[in-house]
Amino acid sequence: GHVRVRPRRGRVVEESPARMEAVYVEGSFDGMRIDAFLAAVAAFPTRSAAARRVDAGEVRVNGTVVRKSFTVRTSDVVEYAVTMDARVLELMPADIPLDIRYEDDDVIVLSKQAGLVTHPADGHPEQNTLVNALIAHCGREKLCNVQGEQDRLGIVHRLDRDTSGLMLAAKTDAAGLRLMEDIAARDVDRHYLALVHGWIPLDTGLIDAPIGRSAKDRLRMCVSDRESARPASTSFRVVRRFEPSRRDDGYTLIDCKLFTGRTHQIRVHAEYIKHPCVGDPTYGWPKHDNLGLERQFLHSYRLAFTHPSTGARLSFEDGLPADLQAVVDELDARA
Repeated sequence: GHVRVRPRRGRVVEESPARMEAVYVEGSFDGMRIDAFLAAVAAFPTRSAAARRVDAGEVRVNGTVVRKSFTVRTSDVVEYAVTMDARVLELMPADIPLDIRYEDDDVIVLSKQAGLVTHPADGHPEQNTLVNALIAHCGREKLCNVQGEQDRLGIVHRLDRDTSGLMLAAKTDAAGLRLMEDIAARDVDRHYLALVHGWIPLDTGLIDAPIGRSAKDRLRMCVSDRESARPASTSFRVVRRFEPSRRDDGYTLIDCKLFTGRTHQIRVHAEYIKHPCVGDPTYGWPKHDNLGLERQFLHSYRLAFTHPSTGARLSFEDGLPADLQAVVDELDARA
């Protein structure tokens, strides 16, 4: 585990101007080689890439350049050079169809298709994200930049790549700031439909459990009591239950409401209560029958917010896409 001193954006490439980032070494990494540590905390994509940076003199521990045989100790401060892919800073428009449900001079409400990444990031530096599509749709000069990063133009919140449904984008900085404030104040009402494994007996529930990055797998989040974990709350209401069969323990369709916006929040909370989302490749369980789905059954179906300029309350609903509706139809006889 680690605490990042400054947020890192873009992705590591071999030849680009660099800036220094820093992480603290926590106890679980005490005695680890510096190149292995840097790979473990996702500073670099692989251990060999980290080793090359150490050999190039681009890594310092407590202010001193080290060799790759160096072992870190608890409370060390490790600084490393982070390079930015220039393509991230010079995003190009992409001709990707957008399902826009509402648009004016301030905001866009759209239904994001599964498989579309919200914005470029580590692991997704390509020019085929929602941000690229928004640039093509209305021009980069007509998108907010309230997060201070060119790869976040128009973005005020995000959906995971394979989560579909309604989301907001902002055109002006004033609208973007207001919407982000409303999200933080829980004034933006966000509901998701999730099909989870197993039979949930309670009709309603609240999962109030902090979420942080997993120390074992840096690509996963988890419920954690570590100091770096952030508060996370998800309420749910059972919509429909499906009887168990010989092959499974049944399924439950739930309406989830987000009170916070942590990475993978609903998926992590669902796994935590032992009812992971059907089809979830990261938090699902290998022996579960995912009913033919190749992505998590999670859809943002309801969105309500106060318009940042007019003050009007706007509300939208979005039906299930075909792949998820087909699963519900298949289960209908077991409802």
